[in-house]
Amino acid sequence: MRALLAFLLMLASAPVLAQSALPPAPYADRQIDDPALEKKARALMETIRCLTCQSQSIADSNASMAGDMRSEIRQRIMAGEQPEHIRAWLIERYGDWVSYEPTAAPILWPLWGAPVVLLLLGLLLLRGRIRKGKRP
Repeated sequence: MRALLAFLLMLASAPVLAQSALPPAPYADRQIDDPALEKKARALMETIRCLTCQSQSIADSNASMAGDMRSEIRQRIMAGEQPEHIRAWLIERYGDWVSYEPTAAPILWPLWGAPVVLLLLGLLLLRGRIRKGKRP
C-alpha cells in the first residue's frame, strides 16, 4: 500500500519537476554586431505580427514565439538573405496575416475597391439630393 502511494505521489509530482521552457533562441534578444544588418532586421521585425500576442510586432513582443522569430530573422539576415525573401518565407509558412503590410492579391481587390465604390455612390446620392433641392 505504501509503495502504491509513493508511486502515485511521484507520478503526480512529475509535471512540477519537468522543464517548463526551452532555452531562448540565440538571437532572440541579442543584436547583430553589424549596425546596418541589425537595422535591416529591425525594420523587418517591426512589420511582422506576433503570432502569440496578435496586437504587437515581434520587435515589441516578449512572447517566446516572437523571440524565436526574431532570432530566425537575424540569422537569415546574417546569412545574406534579403528581407523581402524572409517576409515571403514567413508569409508562406504562417499565412498573409503574419505581415502588417497589406498584399495586393487578386482575391482582395474587392476589399480595396469597395470603399471607392461606396464613396462614388455617396457622391452620386448627394448630387441628386442637391439638384432635387434646387428645383422650384
